[in-house]
Amino acid sequence: MTDVHDDPAPERTTHFGYQNVPESLKAKKVAEVFHSVAAKYDLMNDLMSGGVHRIWKRITIELSGARPGNRILDIAGGTGDLTRQFSRLVGPAGEVILADINASMLKVGRDRLLDRGAAGNVRFVQADAEKLPFPDNHFDVVTIAFGLRNVTHKEDALRSMLRVLKPGGRLLVLEFSRPTSPLLSSLYDAYSFRILPAMGRLITRDADSYRYLAESIRMHPDQDTLKNMMIEAGFARVSYHNMTGGIVALHRGIKP
Repeated sequence: MTDVHDDPAPERTTHFGYQNVPESLKAKKVAEVFHSVAAKYDLMNDLMSGGVHRIWKRITIELSGARPGNRILDIAGGTGDLTRQFSRLVGPAGEVILADINASMLKVGRDRLLDRGAAGNVRFVQADAEKLPFPDNHFDVVTIAFGLRNVTHKEDALRSMLRVLKPGGRLLVLEFSRPTSPLLSSLYDAYSFRILPAMGRLITRDADSYRYLAESIRMHPDQDTLKNMMIEAGFARVSYHNMTGGIVALHRGIKP
């Protein structure tokens, strides 16, 4: 009698830029991108945005409502721009955790903040946004800036962020989004797919990583889709603010 074996179910796939890859490989491939660009990440941010990313981040800080004594989690904190500002705001009675899944980015952020005299209220944790290693109801503010689009299961990450927030705590998601003007969208596409990879090749000797970054932006949910995802995850009073014509959007939600 012949044994009958069920074929294993095919592994689910997800997008890595415009490619479809097995879900189990996405985090590794994203890690390779950021390992490649970590050393010159800040320089490229300044060149790519003309320095405007600093204004986007300043607005995020202002809308966070962070106060002295708060406990703040900066997910995908990278080189520490937001963490440094939050550290000053919360003061010695508060705490800021810079979390990043990528060890190379976390090391750059830690070294940069320590070189700039980061206060003793900052901690560094390598962490996956989908499975945050923190207690329930722990943080007053959670931020994720230019990181959510790289997460494989965004719904799981949003629920994880909700879990670690205190009731009344705020989540702020700063991310590239959809330009509101067709003309701006056309110009942005030309910039993203022609100029950006060329800049990556010149500055970091890595055009492919910046081509992926451009593709990952196009695959990220638009403003209203992300708003609905936050509501479905359990956030209340969800709103978003378009910046630079919708090239970037800042979403804000409250834990009930």
